[in-house]
Amino acid sequence: MFDIPPDPIAFSIGPINIGWYGLCYAIGLAAAYLLLVWLARRAGEDPDIVGNGIIIVAIAALIGGRLYHVIDQWHLYQNDPMKIILPPYSGLGVYGGIITGTIAAWWYARRRHVSFPRWADIIAPALFVMQAIGRWGNYFNQELYGPPTTLPWGIPIDCAHRLQDIYSCAVLPETTRFHPLFLYESISGVLGAIFLIWLGFRFRSRLRPGDLLLVFFIWYGTTRFLLENLRADNWTFFGIPTAQIVSLIGILIGVGGLIYRHRRGHPTDRPPAYPQNATWGALGAEWMTRPIDEPWANVPPPKEAVDWDAIIDTEDDDAPSSDVDTTNADTPAQAPHPPSDAPAVDAPDAPPEAPEESPDRPT
Repeated sequence: MFDIPPDPIAFSIGPINIGWYGLCYAIGLAAAYLLLVWLARRAGEDPDIVGNGIIIVAIAALIGGRLYHVIDQWHLYQNDPMKIILPPYSGLGVYGGIITGTIAAWWYARRRHVSFPRWADIIAPALFVMQAIGRWGNYFNQELYGPPTTLPWGIPIDCAHRLQDIYSCAVLPETTRFHPLFLYESISGVLGAIFLIWLGFRFRSRLRPGDLLLVFFIWYGTTRFLLENLRADNWTFFGIPTAQIVSLIGILIGVGGLIYRHRRGHPTDRPPAYPQNATWGALGAEWMTRPIDEPWANVPPPKEAVDWDAIIDTEDDDAPSSDVDTTNADTPAQAPHPPSDAPAVDAPDAPPEAPEESPDRPT
């Protein structure tokens, strides 16, 4: 499947080399932008917010991702710190980008007076898409690989890019293939994006704004925690890979956040900017019963308010008069008594009784 180590340079423009690493992340950012606009319209939000917001969040994520990578791989920069800010910028830490990007997104949402939890749900699938595409840059840079494998999708790593203490060509032959951890994370990103988009359509009536971002923390944290077991160049903290520690924190935040936010008596949620256009994403606690014309989106029928005053008034109008005795439905109603000053009316004479037959009369 992967026969030869790839060339990290995609193409050159004069003296400037354009690397596959940066190109993959640029393509991933463009795909994330298109998905953000598509989801924003279906979530009932203003898609124009994406234009400026994605630039601010991307810059913040780039700074955080670069800082995380430098701390993780400090041995590559300790002798020449200028390499941190000078091109080529090959090396980003995902968790650093997620942290600073989330902070920037929160700040931008407050500045634009929009709901951060609702926009966080829109951003979460786009993060998966960008990660799924951008991770292929690690393949071209021959990084983010695991131990040797004989699986057909194993990737070759040339001698210059191997970990010299355990995977050097003096220990393992050049034909050795390694686990493509970047590929596993890329596939997980594709599946995660599909799952979040499906959740937003299928379970709108059960979601609260921000739930999809919490699911993202759980999904990506679990994926990263498992893959860190296959890495040999981890940044460790007291012998434990730092990425696994951060992954566990993200998983706990996701699970705990979902449980806490779905407790009884939780506060109401801010509606979308254009709820009449929303066909994707959480309805929220208050808007779960609002009439929205989307019969295919698994939204329960709206609950109509009951006008108890009108019902009581109707029952009073239909109630029988108090002058009529209704205690026994089988007894015919009696005529009302005549007024006291009305002339008396003699009752008709009773019919004469038939003579009693004598027992001696012949029959």
